[in-house]
Amino acid sequence: MTKSFSSGFGVKRCSKLLAGAFVLLAANLTMAEDNPRDPYEGFNRTMYSVNEALDNVAIKPVAKAYDAVIPLPAKAGIGNFFGNTADLWIGANSAMQGKFGDAGVDIARLLVNSTVGIFGLFDVASEIGLEKHEEDLGQTLAVWGVPGGAYFFWPFIGPRTLRDTFGWLGDSYADPVWSVRNRSYAVRNTLVAARFVDIRASLLPADKVIDEGALDKYAYVRDAYLQRRRNQIYDGRPPRNID
Repeated sequence: MTKSFSSGFGVKRCSKLLAGAFVLLAANLTMAEDNPRDPYEGFNRTMYSVNEALDNVAIKPVAKAYDAVIPLPAKAGIGNFFGNTADLWIGANSAMQGKFGDAGVDIARLLVNSTVGIFGLFDVASEIGLEKHEEDLGQTLAVWGVPGGAYFFWPFIGPRTLRDTFGWLGDSYADPVWSVRNRSYAVRNTLVAARFVDIRASLLPADKVIDEGALDKYAYVRDAYLQRRRNQIYDGRPPRNID
């Protein structure tokens, strides 16, 4: 089934934001000496500060209200539903990485949770031993040998390497939630907003860890992201770094 970006104006908008960020990047080429993966640290720290201010004013309060008001079973169901919508693309990436056994599990999860799990509201697949995987196009590109490139902290979408930035665009295009079509796009926009708030609420405990334990929050987030991505690419078994 063919899809068009015309039905995903959110992806277009984010693409334009990324293009604008590249323009800002060209005007701010402050080189960092402490981390070779972060050559544009001046730009990235500026974007981190902007995102943090926006989050504190408009996004984090909504996530806190959601976390306080929505009962735990309902939050679990919402998270399960959106996790289920991702399993098809996760399976596709597993297959593209040559993990055909994992791809079969991903598709089986989708079938079980979409039926017995009532459209994914209940994670029945995990209960019967079908493990949830986390694969995306950025990891697939890494397996194919595409270098990670420089680290960036983009407006709105957060930390990404250059490779993961292009991977994110591909993931967004393949995202079934963005493909929901409605005359006013009300259904799709509601789903996107609900998923965003649910994800942000799930990160509230991490905020406390960063605020209390990090002397430099920007560096903490950057290093944690790069380490986590390396771990994901190698399925939890990364090779040792050789100095």
